[in-house]
Amino acid sequence: MSGANPELPKQPLVLGIESSCDETGVGIVRGTKLLTNTVSSSMEEHVRFGGVIPEIASRAHLDAFVPTLQESLQEAGVTLDEIDAIAVTSGPGLAGALMVGVCAAKALAVATGKPLYAINHLVAHVGVGLLDRKSAQDGKHDAGAAAGLGAGRLPKNLGALLVSGGHTEILRIRSITDDVELLGSTIDDAAGEAYDKVARILGLGYPGGPAIDKLARQGNPKAIRFPRGLSQPKYMGTAGEKGPHRYDWSFSGLKTAVARCVEQFEARGEEVPVADIAAAFQEAVVDVISSKAVLACKEHGITDVLLGGGVAANSRLRELTGQRCASAGITLHVPPLDLCTDNGAMVAALGAQLIMAGVGPSGIGFAPDSSMPVTTVSVPA
Repeated sequence: MSGANPELPKQPLVLGIESSCDETGVGIVRGTKLLTNTVSSSMEEHVRFGGVIPEIASRAHLDAFVPTLQESLQEAGVTLDEIDAIAVTSGPGLAGALMVGVCAAKALAVATGKPLYAINHLVAHVGVGLLDRKSAQDGKHDAGAAAGLGAGRLPKNLGALLVSGGHTEILRIRSITDDVELLGSTIDDAAGEAYDKVARILGLGYPGGPAIDKLARQGNPKAIRFPRGLSQPKYMGTAGEKGPHRYDWSFSGLKTAVARCVEQFEARGEEVPVADIAAAFQEAVVDVISSKAVLACKEHGITDVLLGGGVAANSRLRELTGQRCASAGITLHVPPLDLCTDNGAMVAALGAQLIMAGVGPSGIGFAPDSSMPVTTVSVPA
């Protein structure tokens, strides 16, 4: 492609930088081999606020970047001079947080003369599925590596279900470097946001996902029937005609339903069945996510789907999505959990794919884009 750097090796050594939210991530890959994945999280600083505070996250990135970079280089056993290219998340994400990572990446690129790739955070969640976690230092291999995708190779009919604090999306991946299609997404809260808000209603603290997932195991998911957003015929469509939100999600109404449910128990002077509400809420979320995702895959000929994002750690989501994919003849791939959450390795992995596909670098003239569409895999020069 135009702008490609012919001097870069076939298996480029790429440093990836991630700072879209509250994790400062630096990862290094050689082609599809993961050398190191170093993450510094500022989550503890946000706990008392019940959610991520952008200003705090940005300052935490400033403090953490240099130590995280140094640790990553040391673990990989490489120097900045040996790096072939730098990749950085340029969007989507929190504007201030993105700015820190992008400025750091530009400074490194200018100082070292290395080509710089500005890439899409969401597509990077898919790229991580290509990584082989065999260490260059100790020869050990992670049994969960590449989650069955096969290092360096994506299945022909691939989809991706990304579920996180900021995004809930189903994608079709024809080419990870230049052809990503958005099939459906949330029209309001993302699933992770809904977990955090419901956890606050139930007095479970932040982050809400792990707390609700743990408590839900003690509750009865059938005790209360909470709504499944955008699942009515007027949204889904009828026989022969697809509705306007057939593959989309909405969790705002579910959050409100949980709040009303709690208020009703309190108004009657009854003890709030927190475990049952947590279980019923979680079941509503994973039911509608998995059913719509599988429907989108079936109707678009997708035979393999990768589950990524922080909420991929949810045990019930993995279980139910796996069951429904198996019933539909779809193979589900879930990367190791430390690669599902935001990290620099996924950024480096996508950067390496772009280089190996002959895509040219972005240069340093780009700006962070907090609302970058998923169809934009990388920023052209």
